[in-house]
Amino acid sequence: MTINCNGRLMDFEVPKVMGILNCTPNSFYDGGKYKTETDFLNQTEKMLIEGASIIDLGAYSTQPNAPFVSEEEELNRILAAVSAIVKHFPEVILSIDTFRAEVAKQCIENGAVIINDVSAGFLDDKMFEVVGNYKVPYIMMHMKGTPQNMQKFTDYDDVMKDMMYYFSERIEKAKQYGIVDAILDPGFGFSKTLNQNFEVLNKLELLNEFNLPVLSALSRKSMIYKLLETEPSDVLNGTTVLHTISLMKGAKLLRAHDVKEAVECVKLTQKMYESK
Repeated sequence: MTINCNGRLMDFEVPKVMGILNCTPNSFYDGGKYKTETDFLNQTEKMLIEGASIIDLGAYSTQPNAPFVSEEEELNRILAAVSAIVKHFPEVILSIDTFRAEVAKQCIENGAVIINDVSAGFLDDKMFEVVGNYKVPYIMMHMKGTPQNMQKFTDYDDVMKDMMYYFSERIEKAKQYGIVDAILDPGFGFSKTLNQNFEVLNKLELLNEFNLPVLSALSRKSMIYKLLETEPSDVLNGTTVLHTISLMKGAKLLRAHDVKEAVECVKLTQKMYESK
């Protein structure tokens, strides 16, 4: 199971870790923490040293009820960071967390090699065309509605059945645009209740039927800190527990704020399977 990142093959026989880098003032955990070029570069270096295989850069917070950000503002926030990171770390595999085709296009032209779209193309009908034209891997996430209203769309007869149908349709459409390398993200915290999030985690192995890498993005999310009645800053342990469960359910990519701990989850889980 591999993806082609600008001529470099990434093999998911051993799961990988994607480090989160937000250049937003309002992300739920680290909003406003990284403001300058030095901040971005220092955090990128730290995550790469700790073992991140991918850096995922975003400039639009998609937490529930997040405020709208214009395309111009998103570009203003992200392009300088992309250029700086690619210049200082030319071997970096840089992913862009955006649902806008123009943002994706300009970031790819400046050195990004993966697009991570929370809407799987539903919020910008040009996204599939851009990803297909540039032949970059595409992470497609399960979500209904928009980041502003998604929590109004949590009424499912069967959340996993809905997700399987959703990804079947999205994968088929992606193929029509020449998108070869796709990664599936079940969208923990997006248009799902707390109980639905844990149901998806419990049945995560069902997504392996698509024979595509599955991304688990659980890091410090509300399904952890609300259940534990605490704050995002206090749920590294809970995150590690759910990362481990994700790996045992077949996830091949962990999207994490805390790269070192996520990499340790991968190493320990892999050793267990090697010892069979």
